[in-house]
Amino acid sequence: MGKKAVRLATRLLASFSLFLAGTAGLAADEFITPAISAVRVEWRSALDQLRSEINTRPDIASAFTFSGRWRLPAFDPRSTPALVQLNAVTSQVFTGIGRSPVPVLLPFDSAAFLDARQNGAPASLSLSRYQADFRPADLFDAGPAGYDAVFSFEPRAGDGMPQRTFAKPVEVQITGSILTYDIRDPLGGKGEPVKALSAQFPDLRRFIREGYVRYAFTRFSVPYVVSIQCLDSAPRPQRLACREAYPVAERFLKALRIAGGQPARPRMDIPSGIAERLPEKSLDFTYRPAGDIITNSGFRKQGGRADLTAYSQIRFPLEKAPAFVHSQSFRSRRSNDKPLLLDEQVGGNASYPWQDSFCEARSFGVGQCPGGFGHQGQDIRPAPCPPHTEGAGRCEPDQRAVAAVRDGVVIRSPKAQAATLQINTRNEHIRFRYMHMNPASLDADGILNGRHVEEGEKIGVVSNYLDRPNGTSRHLHFDVQVFTREGWLWVNPYVTLVSAYERLIRGRGREIGPEIALSPAVAHALPQDVIRPDIQEGTEN
Repeated sequence: MGKKAVRLATRLLASFSLFLAGTAGLAADEFITPAISAVRVEWRSALDQLRSEINTRPDIASAFTFSGRWRLPAFDPRSTPALVQLNAVTSQVFTGIGRSPVPVLLPFDSAAFLDARQNGAPASLSLSRYQADFRPADLFDAGPAGYDAVFSFEPRAGDGMPQRTFAKPVEVQITGSILTYDIRDPLGGKGEPVKALSAQFPDLRRFIREGYVRYAFTRFSVPYVVSIQCLDSAPRPQRLACREAYPVAERFLKALRIAGGQPARPRMDIPSGIAERLPEKSLDFTYRPAGDIITNSGFRKQGGRADLTAYSQIRFPLEKAPAFVHSQSFRSRRSNDKPLLLDEQVGGNASYPWQDSFCEARSFGVGQCPGGFGHQGQDIRPAPCPPHTEGAGRCEPDQRAVAAVRDGVVIRSPKAQAATLQINTRNEHIRFRYMHMNPASLDADGILNGRHVEEGEKIGVVSNYLDRPNGTSRHLHFDVQVFTREGWLWVNPYVTLVSAYERLIRGRGREIGPEIALSPAVAHALPQDVIRPDIQEGTEN
């Protein structure tokens, strides 16, 4: 056997071993559901803190009813009249706040707000005066898993704030959740204490992960995380450096008060199990193993990770089949030893088998990838339009519909490139992000913070926007974040997409191992002469 053949066989064996390492105890074509832990909220402690906050204003303390003994069961609303009263006040500002099963901590002085209302302050009075100068919430969403909120802040010189002008206000996110996803997290548990906040938050940790500075703490046994998107580098004209974000986040943390929430029935942990899949076989849908990325395409030529978790049962994010998951940036060199190339005219992206690209080399932090950097998600390309189609059902290349994968709420600021769909149910707290649709079109269609959408609803079209029109090839970047004690972290959506696609085409796919995938790929239901590379691809998502 020649040297090239030996090296090729070695790479194939390494790839296959990587796959087997993540599938111990499972059949080759089985997927699993995520393991999710639920916390038991210490509502007694929450009510004690609420009483101390309300009692700072004796003139309004009498408006709240606190029982000297807390009655059980904890989920009985009659046992917490003070919370019922608080929710009635704050729901005027934060709609649905009583749906949260955890105490809602926000930079909102409920006592001052109620005092002002009782003393005739006009309803038009700026909420910022009750929110440590943070603007009215850009997003507030509460549901059976917990709550999420986004506030923005315009830094001003002095008071420890950054000393320069920013292109847009700094956005601060907070999540409190009764559910946390138990993922293998090699970077977890790190961080540093913040001395100035240690009295208020004894277990607070500050750390930078996946493009955000994060402050994680536990209160009432509930995990909370405050985060700001930033650069772990020197400041840039359009981007906030993480060290510049510190004072904004810490101002936010100091202002946190209990703003609402309501006890819910305790729930048990949600153990991982075998995910359901269709028994009927698809005639042509094939896919390569999870974690089997193009050889040498990972950060510092490291491989992928064989994550067999179907994180949620979703609708496929493109309206119609066929659709193809492939690298949009790399050209495979599996059959020889030439260097792997970035490719601006990637061909073969409209064909089976699918291939994982979650851990392909990018500049984005991804803790789930062996090298700590990766792609964050998967690229999905619709099939090209057959030529010369006419009539009402003709194929329009620029109008391939993108669909909501579940009922959920949109997280997206005006002009933002990404639209995120958040799911908050009794058994899930998960986010799905869509990229490369034109921001102007998303703005015009109202795909903005707080918009509720239904599963299958059209929310855009497959496009090629990346910082500008035509900035990438025409495809949809799709990724998944789950809530952990480190905050929202990227996980591999590959298996979730395989499972969703099977439901869309009503057929179970067939996994193809490395030794088979060296043969030419065959396009789904399309002649080879209409498969062509799309327009130029950037090297980002």
